[in-house]
This record gives sequence, structure tokens and C-alpha cells, in this order.
Amino acid sequence: MSVPSGVRTGLPLETTKPRNPLSRARIERIADRTVSAFGLVFGLQTLPTALGQLSFLREPFGAAWMIAVFGGLALTVILAVVQRGVKIAMGVLSVVYLAAIATWPLLVRDPSAFSTDKPWVWFLCSVFTAFAAVAYPLWLAIAYTFVAPIAYGIVRALPAGGGVGFELAALDTIYATILGGVILAIIAMMRQASSAVDAAQSQALARYANAVRQHATEVERVQVDAIVHDSVLTTLLSAASARSPEQKELAAAMAADAIGHLHAAEAATPEDQTLVGLDRLAERLETSANAFSSPFGVEVRDVEVHTLPVNVAEAVYSATVQAMVNSMQHAGGPEVRRSVSIRGGGPAATVEIVVTDDGRGFTEAEVPAERLGLRISIRDRLAKVGGRARIESEPGVGTTVTILWPSAEHQPVGVPAAASAFHDSSIGFAGDAGAAE
Repeated sequence: MSVPSGVRTGLPLETTKPRNPLSRARIERIADRTVSAFGLVFGLQTLPTALGQLSFLREPFGAAWMIAVFGGLALTVILAVVQRGVKIAMGVLSVVYLAAIATWPLLVRDPSAFSTDKPWVWFLCSVFTAFAAVAYPLWLAIAYTFVAPIAYGIVRALPAGGGVGFELAALDTIYATILGGVILAIIAMMRQASSAVDAAQSQALARYANAVRQHATEVERVQVDAIVHDSVLTTLLSAASARSPEQKELAAAMAADAIGHLHAAEAATPEDQTLVGLDRLAERLETSANAFSSPFGVEVRDVEVHTLPVNVAEAVYSATVQAMVNSMQHAGGPEVRRSVSIRGGGPAATVEIVVTDDGRGFTEAEVPAERLGLRISIRDRLAKVGGRARIESEPGVGTTVTILWPSAEHQPVGVPAAASAFHDSSIGFAGDAGAAE
């Protein structure tokens, strides 16, 4: 038995692809952390001014507002680092800041103190418009970008805010609005661009998955067509050279056989239910496992009496080889212990194959969307024939891929749960194409 095509000793079959540098989720994480850090820096710069103006505010309300605002800025940084509830915190703090501006005239005990110095809430206006840009929908963020500076401008024109007059208050309002608008525009453009990238990538993956299915169908059709072509061509050549009655009788028999092939080809579908022995599948997998630069330990049990449809055998074979390829590529070098267990008639399924290594391991949620080995080459391939794959991995511990057929969760119509005999087919075991993505 030859080494499957596409499996070459020591050569990984799935090339490493870069992570998507621009995605909506990544942009959101960057915005959360950058804006929260921006808020903390401005808060630390404003804190001395706020403490200096505390004596001019009514107690304990002035101190309460300072604790709420500056404590909230520190909390937002922590939440941004752990990526838990940061947008909720930013949204709440934006409302708290707006309330602090609205109640400022009630907080001031000595309005004359602010005739020259600006209230400390002014220095945080751009911080909270940035918070609103991150936390709120676009329309609400735009409204906040105008409302917060206008509210401050009104307060600044009042005696409690210094009574600076309309012109200076308007200049402060315009400045804060422009700065907040720039921040909002940057965040909105980055979100729009990343969403477009995500949509394009999703469409590309969907088209690729469809192309894979079409290619598999076409490959099988080409194989059947080749067999039919050989049968018909041989029949025509035999009939052309037939001279004796025996030769003519043989040509007639060959013609009948060729017509049968034509009918079979016309009715052939990718869901071919011809049965193959599980022992034959085990032999192919053992050959593939030994072809890698770091061979897998192979254990085979109870495979002699079990059979499965040829399309199922192909899917199970390809998914298992892909799991081994992933282990070779990502788990580590020769020091990693790898094994393949092939079992027939287990308690969970007719076929149970376990590919195990004690290598690097990974967190499945962190696998980039553009990497198709797990989803397309293993899970989707098995799901199409009524099987399933269970993938368990932990960084630093290793990975176990369990392939089961049939799956109790999904059994397509027309695929038998088990079979009792092996029927050879003229198209045979459908070759080794598709083992590698």
C-alpha cells in the first residue's frame, strides 16, 4: 500500500496563515484599552486641579462627585485590561460626568473662585466624549459629542462657572466639540473598515467551503468517468477486432458490462453507499501515520468485522490525517509523543478514532477564523457524513481529537448506522486525494 498522495515525510500539509490584522473584535479591544488609558492620563493630570478646587465646593457632594469620576476612570482601565464590562462602565461614567456638569451650579459654594480658573470638569470633557464614542451606538455618541460641551458652555457662562460671558463659553464649547468629533470620527471609521474586512473574510470563507465541496464532487465524478471511459473504450476496441464467434460473444458481454457502467455513472452521487471494511481504513491510516517524520504510535482494535460506506471512510480518513498533520505542525518536534487509536464497535459509535499528543496544546477560541483545519477539514467534513469530532486541548498539556461515526447528534438519511458485509466496488476506495488542506 503506497503512502497517500499529499502526505510527504516531515512536510506539514497546512501552511501557517497570519492572523487577521484588522477585525472588528480586535479594533474594539484596541479602542477599549486606548481610550481607557487616555482617560486615566487626563484624570491624573486633572486630579491636582480638582483637589485644589475642592474647598470651593459644598461638602460632601463635591468630594462624592470627584470620587465617582476619578474612581470610575481607574476602574475602567482595570476592566479594559481584563476585557470585562468595559463598555458598560464607559457608558455609565459618561452619564455620571454629564450629571456632574448639570449639577455644578448647585455644588459651587464660592462662585468668585472660578472667575479665573476653569472648573475641573472642563479638562475631562474630551475624555468622556471619547468614552461615549466607544460605548454608545453611533447616533447616540454623536448626540453626546454635542450635548456635553454645550452643557459645559452653559455652566461656564453662569456665575457658578465663572461668568466668563458668551464668547469665551462658546469658544470652549466649540473646542471641546471639535476634539470629541475627531475622536468619534476615528473610532467610527476604524469600526466601519474592520466590519468590511470581517464581512469580506466571511464571504471568502463561505466561497472557499463551497468550492471545497464542489471540488470533492468533481473529483469523484472524474474518477467514475475515467472508469466508464476505460470500459467503453476497451469494449469498442474489442468489438472492432472481433472475428470469431467467441470473440464476438466476448465483445457482446463487454458491451453489456459497459452499459451497466454507464447506468451506474448516471446514478452515481457523492453519497455512494458502497461498503468498505474498517480494517482496510485502519491499514491506510497506519501507513499514513508511519509516513511522518515523527511517527505516531498506532493501536488497532476490533476492526475486522465492521464496515462503513465508502464516502464515510473517505471523510474519516481525511479528517484523521488532518488531525495528525495539525499535530505535526503545531504540537512540537520529535520530543512530543503522538498516538492514533482506531477502534471498531465501541460504546459511543461504530468507528472511534483518537489522535493524541502531549505537545503545546491551544485554546480553541483563540484559533483565527481564517484557519480552516479544525472547522472545514475535520468538523464539517465529518458532519456531512453524519459523524462528529470532539477536540480537547489545553496549552502546555496537549491535544486530543476524537472522531466518531455515526454521531448520535446527527445521522443523515440514507447512511446506515452499521453494516455487516463488505462489498467490493469497481470504483474502489476513492483514493487519497483531499487528505491535506
